[in-house]
Amino acid sequence: MRIKLPFKIKKTVLALGPQTKNTVCFVKGNSAWLSPVHADLDSPKDRADFEKDLWCFLKKGPKVIAHDLHPGYQSTKYAYKLQAASCSLQTVQHHHAHIVSCMAENGLKDQKVIGVAFDGAGLGADNRIWGGEFLICEYKSYTRAGSLKDIPLLGMDKAVLEPARVAAAWLFTVYKDSFLKLGIGFIKNFNRKHWLVLKKMYLSGFNSIPTSSMGRLFDAAACIVLAKQKTDFEAALPMALERSAGRFFGRSTHYPFRIDRIGSQFIIDPGPMFKNIVEDLKSREKEEKIAYRVHLTAAEMIGKMCILLKKKFHLNKVVLSGGVFQNKLLLRIGSDLLYKRGFRVFVHKKLPANDASVSLGQALIASQRG
Repeated sequence: MRIKLPFKIKKTVLALGPQTKNTVCFVKGNSAWLSPVHADLDSPKDRADFEKDLWCFLKKGPKVIAHDLHPGYQSTKYAYKLQAASCSLQTVQHHHAHIVSCMAENGLKDQKVIGVAFDGAGLGADNRIWGGEFLICEYKSYTRAGSLKDIPLLGMDKAVLEPARVAAAWLFTVYKDSFLKLGIGFIKNFNRKHWLVLKKMYLSGFNSIPTSSMGRLFDAAACIVLAKQKTDFEAALPMALERSAGRFFGRSTHYPFRIDRIGSQFIIDPGPMFKNIVEDLKSREKEEKIAYRVHLTAAEMIGKMCILLKKKFHLNKVVLSGGVFQNKLLLRIGSDLLYKRGFRVFVHKKLPANDASVSLGQALIASQRG
């Protein structure tokens, strides 16, 4: 795929993309070329296709290789190998790349925007897992102005296919051990003996890492609302929650949440949302309405944060990117809310909002650094 760029590139750059939903991107002049999507670079077939596309672009003689911040990604490991081939390396933060890719698609030249990056995971500059980010972005650099509150990702990658771990972590954060007495469907099916192990992880930090991921927040909410424990693939439960919300017809309001200022950043605390979800479940509110209110709440988080950032940085352009925005209901509600509050909103048009767009952002960021 070829994408016309809003400015001309001085140095040719080859960007190797992320680990999953990977694409390789080559930029030269005012054009970017992206490979087909490689689903998971741990798969031998996907890695073979990645290598084939990689070597095709390498023949074009890139001067710079751009790669993700995460050292464990297969694409990052390839970048280190290519450094020996006299190519200079540029490391690019995952969510910065997300926002820049969407800026380029929309023809935005170098300028500062409010970037809202919602996805499952991306290594942050503080070695934590980011994914619910509010960035002040330009092509060359970014500032992390706000995020979702961190929660321990109990068992690391296991929490993706066992999202009950994330749900339990949020409920423990809000209720402490009394969450086991809530009497809702999710708790009735929850493995209490397993919680003894998970609680030790929560308290000690062993085999867990803090994450601000909006994808994991939707996992937790979906587990609690739908009374589920595990999933067959990442985002399956949030997709089910979106379908349920789509069956709701009527008026409703968002759940409460807090925004705290910690140092120079604004931090969203969804604890009050979880309390109110539990109360709705106890009062036997319809599942469809609860699911819809979760989506309204995520959209309101975007709206309130962007108002705070507009006042602080005097910006009114908002760029939305990241896999969570493949949720069409959230994208529609969130965009409409921002438009009504006077913002100009930019979303992906040619590329998907997920990680397939990351390599384009990597390439352009690296090209602007010189």
